[in-house]
Amino acid sequence: MKWLLNNFPRVWLIKISIWFRPILKQIYKGNILTDPIDGSSYRKFLPYGYQKIRENALCPGTLSLERHRLLWLFLERETKFFEKASKVLHIAPEQPLYKKFKQFKHWEYKTCDLNSPLAEIKADICNLPFENNSYDLVLCNHVLEHVLNDKLAIRELFRVLKKGGVLIAQVPLDLNRKITFEDPSIIDKAERKKVFGQYDHVRIYGKDYFDLLDSAGFESHCISFTEKLSKHEIKKFSLQTDHIPLAYKN
Repeated sequence: MKWLLNNFPRVWLIKISIWFRPILKQIYKGNILTDPIDGSSYRKFLPYGYQKIRENALCPGTLSLERHRLLWLFLERETKFFEKASKVLHIAPEQPLYKKFKQFKHWEYKTCDLNSPLAEIKADICNLPFENNSYDLVLCNHVLEHVLNDKLAIRELFRVLKKGGVLIAQVPLDLNRKITFEDPSIIDKAERKKVFGQYDHVRIYGKDYFDLLDSAGFESHCISFTEKLSKHEIKKFSLQTDHIPLAYKN
């Protein structure tokens, strides 16, 4: 898994995964772990990681990771978005969420990315082709750590949100760091992997990530949603302790 992730472009991996998912779903079917996104159950999940491999991280049938399953549970239990009509923009759509969101008849759902084959609109996050105040919900997960000018990207996300809208922009977050670390001079992929943990990352976010969101006009909150889940649920859905950055445009 580590070799695949580090040697093949994500776009290529997305394309071939369409063929392997049904096979993997049958191989790993069981009743020990469950993906809450579609309710499917397995005897175990696949390992995953660019450097440190996490056991039972990747669901074989949906290709969801811990953060996808946690976000689904948060949206389902803590918000009304699964129930109400909404205009939703999904930047760099993740496969397990994209498949379900496309089925929501009460959503006006748009996907956007520069390269992803799942994105219907090809565009740069720093120059989005949408009018001001267009969307009720913007999902932009594990994108900003790839973007050189993240401040401009966040301003664009703020611009396209409606007043009262919500941005969920998960990033690799190290809450032991007060200050985000970045070094634009590091352009070698091997060095980026060594310093930032992944070859296509350009920074490691610290606690000041929320200050960055607020400086663009948001009112941001760090949601420790796993604290609301039982030990049984955390084990059943194979989750890690993670935080959800929730930002409002007031």
